[in-house]
Amino acid sequence: MSDVLRRWNSLPSEEAANEILPSCGSKAWANGMATRRPLSNEASVLIASDETWRGLAESERMEAFGSHPRIGESGATRSAAAQSAVWSAQEQRRVAAAGDIVKSALAEANREYEQRFNRIFIVCATGKSATEILEILRRRMQNDDASELHEAAEQQRQIIHIRLKKWLRG
Repeated sequence: MSDVLRRWNSLPSEEAANEILPSCGSKAWANGMATRRPLSNEASVLIASDETWRGLAESERMEAFGSHPRIGESGATRSAAAQSAVWSAQEQRRVAAAGDIVKSALAEANREYEQRFNRIFIVCATGKSATEILEILRRRMQNDDASELHEAAEQQRQIIHIRLKKWLRG
């Protein structure tokens, strides 16, 4: 068991939930994770995360989505934890390096997405270029609302996995 996990398992429930919250952004998810302790290793953390994520209500998922900045922007739609902001910047590193034309196209596509689906566009940006993300966003604009919500939830699940692994490494 990692030192991070050993320490986290021993925290009071509220502290444990607050510590893990930046990995997802949903308080219900963080509280659910805290109640699943003790967890023994990375695999058990990821399994617990997936089970907890699948059990959330749509409003609780929307809270997680709202903890992210728009693709190509630095600030989240609501106050994000400092650790979450750092991780978002790392995840969007390749977008930040894009040219002005692509960044402008992403900003416009983000606005169109939000008007259509009434929520922020969520994509696991790690390792993707701004052009790749723009293509994904344009493709997903063709989804119906239910399909898009399902796809956004899967992208968030992938983001949570990446962040949990970083958290476990300390």
